[in-house]
Amino acid sequence: MPVRNFMLLQDLLLIALGLLGLFFGGNWVVKGAARFALSLGVSTLIVGLTIVAFGTSLPELFVSLDAALQGVSDIAVGNVVGSNIANIGLILGLTALVFPVAVKRQVIRRDLPIMLIVSLILLVLIQNREISRVEGLLLFGGIVAYTVISYVLELRERRAAPAEAEDTIESEFGPDPRHANRLFELGRLSLGLIAVVIGANWLVQGSVNIATALGVPKLIIGLTLVAVGTSLPELATSLIASLHKENDIAVGNIVGSNIFNILSILGLTATVKPIGINQRVLEVDGFIMLFFSFALLFFVLGGKIKRWQGGLLLTSYMIFTIWAFTTHGGL
Repeated sequence: MPVRNFMLLQDLLLIALGLLGLFFGGNWVVKGAARFALSLGVSTLIVGLTIVAFGTSLPELFVSLDAALQGVSDIAVGNVVGSNIANIGLILGLTALVFPVAVKRQVIRRDLPIMLIVSLILLVLIQNREISRVEGLLLFGGIVAYTVISYVLELRERRAAPAEAEDTIESEFGPDPRHANRLFELGRLSLGLIAVVIGANWLVQGSVNIATALGVPKLIIGLTLVAVGTSLPELATSLIASLHKENDIAVGNIVGSNIFNILSILGLTATVKPIGINQRVLEVDGFIMLFFSFALLFFVLGGKIKRWQGGLLLTSYMIFTIWAFTTHGGL
């Protein structure tokens, strides 16, 4: 028994260190890559739509890739589906409890419908209980198209308000990032990538060990523990924005992250190695993800997520998490 407890503590430490590696490594990658690109004269628009958008989902990407390569497809899929549920239920729910969350019109008209369509496409693709390489390439093609369309539309907006765009980049990456020390930023980028790769490996390894030791299905660990862990950057960003009363960006970030998770992370992962789909995802969790997505659409139609709606989202997420454990092995 003492040996088992020691092994459990060891795995929990592995998970904690893995999460730290993902959190700090992801931050270093985003800042290092963005400041390096800006110092080379790359436009703020390109940096915002590629490096920053990609960087916030870096933990999910590396965890899903690592899990798939280790043959643990339940964690790879559970991580993405669980992150999308956590982004809406936990992160937006908690953020709206701090301050009611304002929603930009373009998110309601464009991004939210795209998120719903992408979620429905995923449910259709997994009917044969696998995401093949071809389907992975199609999903990844979707994120390329989404990025190009977003670039064209945002370019028009920024031409109308160029000063605002520059202020946003400066507040994100510090004053005058175009004069950044390139060698330093490359070093930060490299260290960040190493931290993310090692962190993802430790998180998957520790999670698999705990799931095996406690008899909890790997899918449940992926849907809950791993999903929440990889969503920490989004949680921190949304809560900080809310505390600074800049909460209008929260919904856009979450919706964009959910689109990216399905199209890019599952797309890239399946392209590297086809992903097997657990029957539970097909019959239960995929529809729960869809339920949270439609609930979000319903709540934002008034232009704001109110405190009681945030409380309802958060409560629903807590019920989902408790139900997932108590009906499938439990702790």
